Amino acid sequence: MAGVLNGVRVIDLGIVISGPYTGSLLADLGADVIKVESPKGDQFRSYEAGFNSLNLGKRSICIDLRSSSGKTAFLKLIDTADIVLENFRPGVMDRFSLGWDVLHERNPRVVYCSISGFGSSGPYRDRPAYDTAIQSLSGFLSLLVDPVAPTVPGPPIADGAAGLYACYGILGALFERERTGIGRRVEVNMVESLIAFGNQAFGHYFFTDEVPGPTTRASVAQSYAILCKDGKSIGIHLSTVERTWSGLTAALEKPSLVADSRFKTYDGRVRNYDLLAQELGTAFATRSRDDWLARLEANDVPCAPVNRIDEVVDDPQLSHLGTFREIVGLSGTPTMTVQTPVTYDGERTSGTTSPPTLGEHTEEILRECGPNDTT
Repeated sequence: MAGVLNGVRVIDLGIVISGPYTGSLLADLGADVIKVESPKGDQFRSYEAGFNSLNLGKRSICIDLRSSSGKTAFLKLIDTADIVLENFRPGVMDRFSLGWDVLHERNPRVVYCSISGFGSSGPYRDRPAYDTAIQSLSGFLSLLVDPVAPTVPGPPIADGAAGLYACYGILGALFERERTGIGRRVEVNMVESLIAFGNQAFGHYFFTDEVPGPTTRASVAQSYAILCKDGKSIGIHLSTVERTWSGLTAALEKPSLVADSRFKTYDGRVRNYDLLAQELGTAFATRSRDDWLARLEANDVPCAPVNRIDEVVDDPQLSHLGTFREIVGLSGTPTMTVQTPVTYDGERTSGTTSPPTLGEHTEEILRECGPNDTT
């Protein structure tokens, strides 16, 4: 199936995560994504598991942007481009004399997207941008960690959020260009992306003047992660719907909980969230996870096992959806990767089986652009 961006060329200067992730989203939609790398290559190549997932479907070209011949080759590439994508620190492309002004003059139709950590101006402009620093500054980390024993959990959320918003901005500019014929400069920074991604926490603060913490949203949403007798956990989301509470109490077969005045209403359950979590923990400790899942599902309670990653891969629903597919990794070894969640008319557009080796397509791409020499 041809992708919806078939015929769109992306010049992807992205390094590590946020830029390459944006490029991978565009590649999934069918764009011809050309990964431009220095002779040393993207430093993330040393982490094959991460590099594989962020660079499928791309072609790689080696260009030294510091050399005059490299700049000449790069500008030839720009002549063929629809989108230019980079996530260097602010000012790097200008120091190469290859910033927005130069590229826009060369190709007025090009959409230029830059991803930075903290924005292209301001007191934090030149700080190194890494996921933990961004999560910390944005307030997002305060919603995840125990304030008494803080530990950084989970994947690089800031990079992912920035990549999604960058792709969103690029697609908007590309659509507008169909009307105007002129490209736009799209700027996205990681800290604002993560703030926007977690905007409900700020909405809560602005409306209530209460500073949210790790359990604020969980108490309002009536969300619980509960340990069972066999050491496995269940995630439950009761929300505001009274029938979910009735379903839970029916599954528990615990009259004392139903009669407890502290938990009779939704507002009471929110106020007494920690106490209710303790009560549920005591109850769920009496049976295995599979037993509780069967009881909860029979009573239409929104729930699921808190799966490890290996359990997700084997889940029957995700097997049915075809969420994972086999590829050939950077080292030539078969491995698995995650499919794009987007389908068109019931089909996915991604199908590439391997990421590019460093400079694998240099000569091929330069021939397409006109120069006969490689750089």
